[in-house]
Parts: sequence; C-alpha cells; structure tokens
Amino acid sequence: MPVPGTAAPLLPLPAPGRPSPLGHGFSNQRIPWLPGSQGSGHKHSLSRICAGISLLSQLSSCSQSSHRGWQRTLPGPCCLPPFGKGHVGAVSARCPVILPRLQLGAAALAMEFAELIKTAKVENVQLSCPQLPPVRGTLCITSHHLLLSSQPGANEEQGPLELWLLIRNVDSVEKRVANSMGTITLKCKDLKVLQLEIPGMEECLNIASSIEALSSVDSVMMMYPFFCRPRNMKLKDGWQLYPLQHYHQQIASQTDVWRLSCVNRDFAICRTYPPTVIVPASVDDNVLKKAARFRQGGRFPILSYYHKKNGMVMLRSSQPLIGPNKKHCQEDELLLSTVLQRGKRGFIIDTRSAQAAKQAQMMGGGTELRASYPHWKRLHRPLERGRPLQESFMKLVEACNDPSVSMDRWLSKLESSKWLAHVKGALSTACLAAQCIEREEACVLVHGAEGTDTTLLVTALAQVILDPGCRTLTGFQSLLEREWIEAGHPFHSRCAHSAYSHARLKQEAPIFLLFLDCVWQLGRQFPFSLQFSERLLLVLFEHAYASCYGTFLCNSEKERCLCETKEKTHSLWSWLNQPSEWKNLLNPLYTYNALVIWPSVEPQSLQLWQGLFLRWIRSSQYLDEAWAEIQRLQRNCEDGPEERSGCTLCHSQPDAAHPLPVTGTGNTG
Repeated sequence: MPVPGTAAPLLPLPAPGRPSPLGHGFSNQRIPWLPGSQGSGHKHSLSRICAGISLLSQLSSCSQSSHRGWQRTLPGPCCLPPFGKGHVGAVSARCPVILPRLQLGAAALAMEFAELIKTAKVENVQLSCPQLPPVRGTLCITSHHLLLSSQPGANEEQGPLELWLLIRNVDSVEKRVANSMGTITLKCKDLKVLQLEIPGMEECLNIASSIEALSSVDSVMMMYPFFCRPRNMKLKDGWQLYPLQHYHQQIASQTDVWRLSCVNRDFAICRTYPPTVIVPASVDDNVLKKAARFRQGGRFPILSYYHKKNGMVMLRSSQPLIGPNKKHCQEDELLLSTVLQRGKRGFIIDTRSAQAAKQAQMMGGGTELRASYPHWKRLHRPLERGRPLQESFMKLVEACNDPSVSMDRWLSKLESSKWLAHVKGALSTACLAAQCIEREEACVLVHGAEGTDTTLLVTALAQVILDPGCRTLTGFQSLLEREWIEAGHPFHSRCAHSAYSHARLKQEAPIFLLFLDCVWQLGRQFPFSLQFSERLLLVLFEHAYASCYGTFLCNSEKERCLCETKEKTHSLWSWLNQPSEWKNLLNPLYTYNALVIWPSVEPQSLQLWQGLFLRWIRSSQYLDEAWAEIQRLQRNCEDGPEERSGCTLCHSQPDAAHPLPVTGTGNTG
C-alpha cells in the first residue's frame, strides 16, 4: 500500500501506482522525473539522487519554502529545520526523548546524519522478499530511507521500479558474508522480512552498519515526520479533528454534572495528562490538585466514558500512594464519592493481582482502602504488561515464521506464547467493566500502577463494546485520540522495537497491538457492527511503530507540545480521512447496531489474527479478491436505488447481543 509521504522528500513522487506487495513503508512505482528535467534517463536521475544524498539535500523539505512545494534544484544547499538554539535547549532539558546534541544547531544535525551513512550507494543489489519476484538494481541510503531502483530491462512486466523503505521500520539487521558476496536480512517492525544480496564484503558491512545506526536514532525531532511534506496536505490539518471539548459537549447535552477543567494547564499537575480533563462539576480545582498528589504521577481520577443509557461513568487514574503507613487523602475520597449517585455503588477494577498491589503498597503505592472508600468494591483482574507481554509477542512471531513446524509443534508453540491468553484476559476485563456499567448500573474506576498501559487497554475496549459511536470510523479515531494518545500511553517507549529486535528490552510492550487484536476479535465475532475494516487496524499497527506522520510520536501530550509535533508534522488522521483512503477503510458489511456487543471469550471463540501475524507468510490474494467483490456489490447497492430491494448485502440484521453475567468474567489470571 503506497503511503503518501513515505518516499523521501529528495524527489517529488508522481501519483502512486498500484499498491506495493511490500506493504507499508514501501512504494512501488515508475521512476519519477526531477522537476524541470525533460527526458531525463534512468542513469541521470539516479546520479542526481546520489548527489543529493551526499549533500543530505533531503533535509530541504523542512525549510520554510517546503510549504510551497518541492525544492526544484538538486544538488543544493542543506536547508534544515528551524531549530533555534534557545528552543532546542529548553526542549532537550525537559524532554528526555530529545538528544542534547541538537543544541549544536542545523549544521551539526546534517553532519550527524552524514556520519551515520558509511556507504550511500551500491550497484547490482538484489532484493528478495516473500510474495514478490526478486528485484535487482541500485541501492541508495538517505537519512530516513532505503531506495532500490531497478536496472533498466530487469523488470519488463512491471516496468522500472523504485522501492522505498522507511529505515525507522527496520527492527533488526542480520548480516552474513561469504567470499565476495554479502547478505543482509532486514526484519521490519511490521513483521515483513527482506533480504539484500550485496556484492562486496566491505560494501555489505558498511550498508548494514549504516542501517543499524540510522534505525537506532532515538531523538524524536530527528525522525522522518519532521522532514516529511506530502503533497496536498497542510501541516495543521487533522490535529484538531477530535478535541476533548467535542466529547464534553456530547456529555453536557445529557447532564450538567461534569465540567472541563484546565487544572493541568502547562502540565503543572500531571505530565502525562492533557491540559484539559473532564471532572465532576461540584469539585473545584484545589481539590483536584491535592488529589493528584495522592496518585502516582499525578494521575487523579478523571472521566473516561459517560454511558448515555443510564448515566453511569467510567473513570481512570493511577494507583493511590497509600504506602506501608496506609495514608489517607480526604480530597481523593471526596472526588470518588462525588461521582456516585445517592444510594449507588461503584467498582474499582485493578489490573494487577492482589499480591502485586500489596507489594506496590510496600514501595509506596497500593490500592484503595475499604474503610476510606466504603461504597467502592475492589476487583483484581491482573493483566500482563512490559517484558512478559513483549516476550509473548516475540514467541508468537517466531512460531509463525517457522516454515517446517508440524501441526503438534505449531499448536504447542502457539499455546506457549500465551498471546491468545492475553487477548482473553483483556477482553474479559473489558467485559467486566462494561457489565458493571450496563447491567449493574454502577460506576467504574480502572487503574493499575501508572495508569498508562493496561488501564487504557481496558477503558478503550469497554467503550468499543458499549458505545456504537466508538464503532464508527470517526468515533474510533476519536477514541484513539482521547483514550490512547492524549491519555498518555508512551508510544515512543512501548513501540521502540517490535518482535525481531535483538536489543535488550527496556520499556517495550505491545499494549496497543493487543488492543488492536482485541478489536479485530470483536470485528470477527460481530462482522456487521464495526464500520471500519481490518485494513484500518493494520494501518494503525504499522504507523504506531514507524510512520511518516506525527500522531504516534512521543510519550505524552507534554512531550508532543515541547517537540511542536502539531506545528511541524502532519497528522495521520488527515491522510486517513482523505476520500481516496476513507473508502478503503470501510467495512462493506456494516449496519448500525445500537446494542452492546458482548464477545465470547471462550478459547474456541478466539482466533489468531492471521491478517497481521501471517500477512507476509501466506498470500491473501483470494481473500483480498473476495473483499473487493463484496465492496463492488456494496457500491452497486448504493449506486442503484432501484435494485436495493433485492440487495441484502447492505441491509444486514443487527448482531445478537446476549451479555454474560458479571460472575462469568472472573479472574482468569
């Protein structure tokens, strides 16, 4: 799938051709001409590319003139991003993901990229990857991309090809040298595996070293979204599509007991919360400030979801700082008691085990004391995060990539990875939260330790289950913006590596991928109830790990504000909401379903997400053709009103929805 803006801004690209079988991060198209060049041949075009690479002229896309179009002269002077020394110094001092070396200015940034590229161009390189014929051509390395330009006449059926790979998408580099040839295996974060056969031992080692260095750059402001300027897109488009004020207005139309608070203006109270949050109207900001001191990281309880049917709400926070001395906080107790209506009760769903909560209490954390919160009942539903979840992901991908595995060994590996057990646990806990709200008519508070991982997993999934609005394409985007991005999920840390990396695990964890997998399970069990298709989930997975857009950059809104991502990068939503992309993300079987969708979490009901984990291993040609035919029939239904009476495809019956009892979602470990 060619993605606008994934190609390096060294050259303007023509309208994309057919979708590349290499998927996200690759574009597959005829060689573009340089602006103003008439009849430039392949060799001339490629020589200009390499000349531009040597001068790092691709950085010119970040100049102020880049808003008016592509630079028309190559090679040319390096035009670098407007990093003022004072600005960069202030940012790097407060934002840990920005390298202090940026204080050296634009020239130092150019030199930094140049020093990482040991060999910029190699001839006669062959690229091999699953489901694509080998391509031989010239390999070039830029600061953010690998470019393979096919040799003339090498691909007569397809014509000349240019294949672009975003280097940030590379998760692991493996090299093997024999005689005068070298082989580099690139294992990507989107799970595809590529192989480069390079003539010459020195060239092979230099190329591998360059890719490893460029893919390991950790500074946010040196990543491609700050240099990418796609055509027909404006920088500020898409960033204000789903403000929290819109969600509050929807709640305000139902009740006046909730208000928008700017208590976290300038991120003074909580560095991982957005500047504005939704809180009880009867609680003033002074109470919120004191309650924040009683919660880890200042993440005091705020509204996550309002259930229009009965007025119940779901809150989220971090753990209370009870400590071994069993501290109290009157303001925190007041905040939670205010949420409950007279005579009502609430449930606190802790995503840790009771033992883990007790251990946290000895370290200064803990969970709510029954004596201090008499109307709240505590439920422990432990969900894995961090290293255990990352290792589960890696084991699953390893099992999927084993071509010689027998049936018994495959089933054994699948079970030992425990990935589907994590899916079951997440769905079970989300169902529990949803049932407390829908059936028990009780308010719910969800938290774990920090409140930025499994907490968001549960609150977001519960809303997809409960709210038909969150199952629309725009509603789902709004949910992601509100419950993942603005809520402070640390994408930069959690998605630093995927399943192939040999680096020592730090803070990586596929929490967001687990959420997408659970949503896919919902879509499979209720094929008519989600307006978006699997394609959207795949796109979100790819862009969370490596993207040309700034939506998933950084770990919090504070860091995004310091890095000025909304001013200097493009929004993913702006691209997805273009009509040409929008129609490809829709589920042609969708019919609005106002009911709550209660998924089955029995082992027989959960399946491996083959569209993701097997996408580069097994061809999906026939399935893609089937969906294309369904979309064609759906368009015919829309275009021919006189035929609609005989078309049942667009008028599916709503899904059956039979909720499970609350006791059915017990602690599964």
